[in-house]
Parts: sequence; structure tokens; C-alpha cells
Amino acid sequence: MRIRTAAVATTAAAGALAALTAVPAQAAEYSSALKVRGIQYDAPGSDSNRCSGGNTHQEYLTIKNYSKSSTVNLKGYVVEDAAGNWFEFTANHYLQPGDYVKLRGGNGSDSDKNNVVYRDNCNFMWNNDKDTIYLYKPSGSRADVHSYTKRDNDRDGNGYITFHN
Repeated sequence: MRIRTAAVATTAAAGALAALTAVPAQAAEYSSALKVRGIQYDAPGSDSNRCSGGNTHQEYLTIKNYSKSSTVNLKGYVVEDAAGNWFEFTANHYLQPGDYVKLRGGNGSDSDKNNVVYRDNCNFMWNNDKDTIYLYKPSGSRADVHSYTKRDNDRDGNGYITFHN
């Protein structure tokens, strides 16, 4: 798995994805079982994106399956930020109803058992002051979107924001 910048990608899928992100991002209810549950946008401690000894792995996005009856495969889903940095789930990762996965920065071993997928990239993806999170279905349609600012959405200042209960 890898994070890619949409401006660099030349595939038709990336072009379609870039066109979709031109639409203003405000939270809306999309017809998707998968939604962004929350984000640890500011990793604890001083930011260090070194692959060895850094804290990129402490930055994560939680995606949850809110369906009461359907299992969802994450393969083909895309997560993107406002700057166009994106990550595609390229392997099968099944979320049972009510289950979640943490998409972490840094390197590690993906695990269904531990509900974790690593971006295999030691750069931070989410801005510490403000950003927008886009979640796209394999078809390219939006599954969920949220904008945040540290000032408006992180009242306790711990670097974590919850979106859906």
C-alpha cells in the first residue's frame, strides 16, 4: 500500500477522483455503510516523520462499518485530504457490521485481527490546524466527507476529533 498525490497520478481513475474533489466539502449524509468515525490528526508529541523512531504511526483515521447486517470489503476505497494526498486500500480487508479499522501512518503489518492498516508512508497526511477528509467508494462516489479545524472541532486539544457516534 502507498500514499500517492493525485497531481502525480496519471491514470483515468485518479483524474476522475480529482474532478470529484473540486466539489465543496461539507458534511453530508451519503448512502454508505462506511463512514469516518474519527481522526487523530495531531500525533502526540513533537511531529517526527522519520520511519525509524518517528511518530507518524500515532496519526490515524478510524473508518467504521455502520451497517447492522452487511460486511464491507475496504478494497478499492480511497481516503484523501484537501491537498490531494490520497491512499487506496489495495488489499481485501473486511469490516463486519459495527467493526472498524484504523488507517495509520508509518510502516507496520496490516491486521484484520488488530483492526489496523498502515499507509506504508512515514509522512504525515493530516494537517494539525485544519483539513478535509474524503472517503470514496470503489466506484468513485463519495462515502463520507468531513472538514475540521483545531480551533472549532478539538475542544479538549488532544488532537482527536469524533465525527459519527
